[in-house]
Amino acid sequence: MTAPLTPPPPPHEHSSASHRGRPVPPPVGAHTVDPAYGGHGEDDGPGLGTEIRQAAVAAVAVAVSGVLLGLLWRWLAPSVPLVGDVVDKSWVVYLKDSEGEQAVGVDGTFTLLALAFGALSAVAVFLLRRRGGVPLVVALGVGGLLGAVLAWRLGVWLGPTEDVIAHAREAGKGATFSAPLKLGAKGALLAWPLAGLVVHLGLTGLFGPRDPEVGGFEGYGKVPTAPS
Repeated sequence: MTAPLTPPPPPHEHSSASHRGRPVPPPVGAHTVDPAYGGHGEDDGPGLGTEIRQAAVAAVAVAVSGVLLGLLWRWLAPSVPLVGDVVDKSWVVYLKDSEGEQAVGVDGTFTLLALAFGALSAVAVFLLRRRGGVPLVVALGVGGLLGAVLAWRLGVWLGPTEDVIAHAREAGKGATFSAPLKLGAKGALLAWPLAGLVVHLGLTGLFGPRDPEVGGFEGYGKVPTAPS
Protein backbone atom coordinates (compact mmCIF):
# COMPACT_ATOMS: atom_id res chain seq x y z
CA MET A 1 0.00 0.00 0.00
CA THR A 2 1.08 3.53 -0.64
CA ALA A 3 1.04 6.32 1.95
CA PRO A 4 -1.76 8.88 1.55
CA LEU A 5 -0.74 12.11 -0.13
CA THR A 6 -0.67 15.26 1.98
CA PRO A 7 -2.97 17.91 0.50
CA PRO A 8 -1.23 21.11 -0.54
CA PRO A 9 -1.71 24.16 1.70
CA PRO A 10 -4.29 26.78 0.73
CA PRO A 11 -3.12 29.49 -1.64
CA HIS A 12 -3.14 32.20 1.02
CA GLU A 13 -1.06 30.10 3.43
CA HIS A 14 1.46 29.34 0.70
CA SER A 15 1.72 32.99 -0.21
CA SER A 16 2.27 34.10 3.38
CA ALA A 17 4.86 31.40 3.96
CA SER A 18 6.79 32.20 0.81
CA HIS A 19 6.93 35.91 1.65
CA ARG A 20 7.56 35.52 5.38
CA GLY A 21 10.24 37.97 6.45
CA ARG A 22 10.26 39.68 3.05
CA PRO A 23 8.53 42.90 1.95
CA VAL A 24 5.45 42.23 -0.11
CA PRO A 25 5.61 44.12 -3.42
CA PRO A 26 2.80 46.59 -4.03
CA PRO A 27 0.12 45.71 -6.54
CA VAL A 28 0.48 46.81 -10.11
CA GLY A 29 -0.17 50.57 -10.53
CA ALA A 30 0.02 51.34 -6.82
CA HIS A 31 1.95 54.31 -5.54
CA THR A 32 2.74 55.86 -2.18
CA VAL A 33 2.42 59.43 -1.00
CA ASP A 34 4.75 61.17 1.38
CA PRO A 35 2.79 61.64 4.65
CA ALA A 36 4.31 65.11 5.05
CA TYR A 37 2.13 66.32 2.19
CA GLY A 38 -1.51 66.14 1.35
CA GLY A 39 -3.21 63.81 -1.03
CA HIS A 40 -2.21 65.94 -4.02
CA GLY A 41 1.54 65.74 -3.34
CA GLU A 42 2.10 69.35 -2.33
CA ASP A 43 1.78 71.30 0.90
CA ASP A 44 -1.30 73.43 1.14
CA GLY A 45 0.32 76.68 2.34
CA PRO A 46 -1.76 79.64 3.56
CA GLY A 47 -5.36 80.02 2.59
CA LEU A 48 -6.68 82.31 -0.10
CA GLY A 49 -7.84 84.88 2.44
CA THR A 50 -4.37 85.12 3.95
CA GLU A 51 -2.78 85.47 0.51
CA ILE A 52 -5.17 88.28 -0.41
CA ARG A 53 -4.45 90.16 2.83
CA GLN A 54 -0.70 89.81 2.29
CA ALA A 55 -1.08 90.97 -1.30
CA ALA A 56 -3.09 94.03 -0.22
CA VAL A 57 -0.40 95.02 2.29
CA ALA A 58 2.30 94.59 -0.35
CA ALA A 59 0.37 96.69 -2.89
CA VAL A 60 -0.10 99.55 -0.40
CA ALA A 61 3.57 99.47 0.65
CA VAL A 62 4.78 99.51 -2.96
CA ALA A 63 2.40 102.32 -3.90
CA VAL A 64 3.40 104.50 -0.94
CA SER A 65 7.06 104.20 -1.91
CA GLY A 66 6.13 106.23 -4.97
CA VAL A 67 6.52 109.30 -2.74
CA LEU A 68 10.26 108.68 -2.63
CA LEU A 69 10.37 108.25 -6.40
CA GLY A 70 8.61 111.58 -6.86
CA LEU A 71 11.06 113.36 -4.59
CA LEU A 72 14.05 111.85 -6.38
CA TRP A 73 12.62 112.72 -9.78
CA ARG A 74 12.07 116.31 -8.74
CA TRP A 75 15.62 116.52 -7.42
CA LEU A 76 17.48 114.70 -10.21
CA ALA A 77 15.53 115.70 -13.32
CA PRO A 78 17.24 118.35 -15.46
CA SER A 79 15.68 121.79 -15.66
CA VAL A 80 14.18 122.95 -18.96
CA PRO A 81 14.99 126.69 -19.37
CA LEU A 82 12.32 129.02 -20.72
CA VAL A 83 12.37 132.69 -21.64
CA GLY A 84 9.45 135.12 -21.58
CA ASP A 85 8.96 138.06 -23.92
CA VAL A 86 6.29 140.62 -24.78
CA VAL A 87 5.01 140.66 -28.34
CA ASP A 88 2.16 143.03 -29.27
CA LYS A 89 1.50 143.65 -25.59
CA SER A 90 1.08 139.89 -24.98
CA TRP A 91 3.42 137.60 -23.14
CA VAL A 92 4.93 134.69 -25.06
CA VAL A 93 7.13 131.93 -23.72
CA TYR A 94 9.65 129.91 -25.70
CA LEU A 95 12.54 127.55 -25.10
CA LYS A 96 15.84 129.22 -24.41
CA ASP A 97 17.71 126.36 -26.09
CA SER A 98 15.56 124.98 -28.88
CA GLU A 99 18.04 122.17 -29.54
CA GLY A 100 18.45 121.19 -25.92
CA GLU A 101 17.65 117.68 -24.72
CA GLN A 102 16.55 118.56 -21.22
CA ALA A 103 12.97 117.47 -21.89
CA VAL A 104 14.18 114.04 -22.99
CA GLY A 105 16.34 113.91 -19.87
CA VAL A 106 13.28 114.51 -17.70
CA ASP A 107 11.52 111.47 -19.15
CA GLY A 108 14.70 109.40 -19.06
CA THR A 109 15.33 110.21 -15.41
CA PHE A 110 11.83 109.13 -14.44
CA THR A 111 12.11 105.91 -16.46
CA LEU A 112 15.45 104.90 -14.96
CA LEU A 113 14.28 105.63 -11.43
CA ALA A 114 11.06 103.71 -12.03
CA LEU A 115 12.99 100.68 -13.31
CA ALA A 116 15.20 100.76 -10.21
CA PHE A 117 12.19 101.05 -7.90
CA GLY A 118 10.49 98.18 -9.71
CA ALA A 119 13.49 95.92 -9.23
CA LEU A 120 13.90 96.89 -5.57
CA SER A 121 10.22 96.37 -4.78
CA ALA A 122 10.31 92.94 -6.44
CA VAL A 123 13.34 91.91 -4.38
CA ALA A 124 11.72 93.15 -1.16
CA VAL A 125 8.46 91.31 -1.84
CA PHE A 126 10.31 88.12 -2.77
CA LEU A 127 12.44 88.19 0.38
CA LEU A 128 9.40 88.72 2.58
CA ARG A 129 7.39 85.96 0.95
CA ARG A 130 9.23 83.50 -1.25
CA ARG A 131 6.22 81.37 -2.11
CA GLY A 132 4.78 83.96 -4.49
CA GLY A 133 1.29 83.34 -5.81
CA VAL A 134 -1.09 85.05 -8.20
CA PRO A 135 -2.48 87.59 -5.66
CA LEU A 136 1.03 88.71 -4.73
CA VAL A 137 2.09 89.11 -8.36
CA VAL A 138 -1.04 91.13 -9.16
CA ALA A 139 -0.43 93.29 -6.09
CA LEU A 140 3.14 93.94 -7.20
CA GLY A 141 1.99 95.13 -10.63
CA VAL A 142 -0.91 97.24 -9.34
CA GLY A 143 1.17 98.74 -6.54
CA GLY A 144 3.96 99.61 -8.98
CA LEU A 145 1.54 101.37 -11.34
CA LEU A 146 -0.06 103.34 -8.50
CA GLY A 147 3.37 104.25 -7.16
CA ALA A 148 4.48 105.51 -10.57
CA VAL A 149 1.35 107.66 -10.95
CA LEU A 150 1.81 109.02 -7.43
CA ALA A 151 5.45 109.86 -8.14
CA TRP A 152 4.53 111.60 -11.40
CA ARG A 153 1.84 113.79 -9.86
CA LEU A 154 3.94 114.56 -6.79
CA GLY A 155 6.92 115.61 -8.90
CA VAL A 156 4.74 117.90 -11.02
CA TRP A 157 3.20 119.41 -7.89
CA LEU A 158 6.59 120.03 -6.25
CA GLY A 159 8.12 121.45 -9.44
CA PRO A 160 7.75 124.92 -10.94
CA THR A 161 4.26 126.24 -11.47
CA GLU A 162 2.38 125.06 -14.53
CA ASP A 163 1.20 128.60 -15.28
CA VAL A 164 4.18 129.58 -17.44
CA ILE A 165 2.73 132.99 -18.36
CA ALA A 166 2.43 134.02 -14.73
CA HIS A 167 5.91 132.65 -14.10
CA ALA A 168 7.29 134.65 -17.06
CA ARG A 169 5.70 137.85 -15.77
CA GLU A 170 7.15 137.21 -12.34
CA ALA A 171 10.62 136.56 -13.74
CA GLY A 172 10.53 139.55 -16.09
CA LYS A 173 11.03 140.11 -19.79
CA GLY A 174 14.01 138.19 -21.18
CA ALA A 175 14.67 136.42 -17.89
CA THR A 176 15.28 132.68 -17.81
CA PHE A 177 13.09 130.47 -15.64
CA SER A 178 12.42 126.75 -15.35
CA ALA A 179 9.61 124.99 -17.15
CA PRO A 180 7.16 122.92 -15.13
CA LEU A 181 8.14 119.33 -14.55
CA LYS A 182 6.40 117.34 -17.25
CA LEU A 183 6.34 113.68 -18.22
CA GLY A 184 6.12 113.69 -21.99
CA ALA A 185 6.15 109.92 -22.53
CA LYS A 186 3.32 108.51 -20.41
CA GLY A 187 4.55 105.02 -21.21
CA ALA A 188 7.25 105.59 -18.60
CA LEU A 189 4.55 104.95 -15.98
CA LEU A 190 4.67 101.26 -16.95
CA ALA A 191 8.40 100.95 -16.27
CA TRP A 192 7.90 100.30 -12.55
CA PRO A 193 5.25 97.53 -12.74
CA LEU A 194 6.92 95.80 -15.69
CA ALA A 195 10.33 95.80 -14.02
CA GLY A 196 8.80 94.51 -10.81
CA LEU A 197 7.00 91.65 -12.51
CA VAL A 198 10.02 90.59 -14.58
CA VAL A 199 12.44 90.66 -11.64
CA HIS A 200 10.01 88.86 -9.32
CA LEU A 201 9.39 86.18 -11.95
CA GLY A 202 13.12 85.67 -12.38
CA LEU A 203 13.76 85.44 -8.64
CA THR A 204 10.91 82.99 -8.17
CA GLY A 205 12.18 80.82 -10.99
CA LEU A 206 15.76 80.80 -9.69
CA PHE A 207 15.37 80.79 -5.92
CA GLY A 208 11.73 79.97 -5.25
CA PRO A 209 10.61 76.77 -3.49
CA ARG A 210 10.47 73.62 -5.59
CA ASP A 211 7.54 71.21 -5.67
CA PRO A 212 8.37 68.11 -3.59
CA GLU A 213 8.90 64.83 -5.40
CA VAL A 214 6.26 62.27 -4.46
CA GLY A 215 7.75 58.86 -3.71
CA GLY A 216 6.57 55.77 -5.49
CA PHE A 217 5.63 57.29 -8.83
CA GLU A 218 8.82 56.08 -10.43
CA GLY A 219 7.44 52.56 -10.14
CA TYR A 220 4.00 53.38 -11.41
CA GLY A 221 2.78 50.92 -13.97
CA LYS A 222 5.74 48.53 -13.55
CA VAL A 223 5.12 44.88 -12.79
CA PRO A 224 6.99 43.87 -9.61
CA THR A 225 9.49 41.07 -10.04
CA ALA A 226 8.88 37.79 -8.28
CA PRO A 227 10.96 37.26 -5.13
CA SER A 228 13.75 34.76 -5.41
